Amino acid sequence: MSPDRSTPVALETVRDTDLWDALPQAEAVVAAAVVAAFAEAKLKALPDAELAVTLSDDARVAELNGEWRDKPTPTNVLTFPAVEPDETADAPMLGDVILAFETVEREAREEGKSLSDHVSHLVVHGVLHLFGHDHLDDDEAEEMEALETRALARLGVPDPYALDALT
Repeated sequence: MSPDRSTPVALETVRDTDLWDALPQAEAVVAAAVVAAFAEAKLKALPDAELAVTLSDDARVAELNGEWRDKPTPTNVLTFPAVEPDETADAPMLGDVILAFETVEREAREEGKSLSDHVSHLVVHGVLHLFGHDHLDDDEAEEMEALETRALARLGVPDPYALDALT
């Protein structure tokens, strides 16, 4: 697949499992989420900077999670920055965001969200991580969640954290 040029960077979305056929418009959902993250967080990158989003499965994500984070279990999204956050504005490669289908689909179902909305949230979340946003402490988490919520609102996606208040 060729990079998506409707985005602020050279976005390449790769499906490495047919499980993602459950979301036929996945590439468009990913591209819209990238655009929303860049716009809301005012992220800066070279127009030809590369960003890859891989639509994968639990087995591959568990393998990567074990190799890089010493946690050999699947998770919904992994991010692999290519550069330090203060270098993103001039970097030719931003990094990779990888989603695990089974985990993402299960979470969406359990939380009563559409698969598309949950994918949008996780892509925004992953892109923000590539640019140095994190949620290691309460202040960082609050700032990152606010950016995510506003980016998702641009897409008409309900606040994913409002559901947390109900549980």
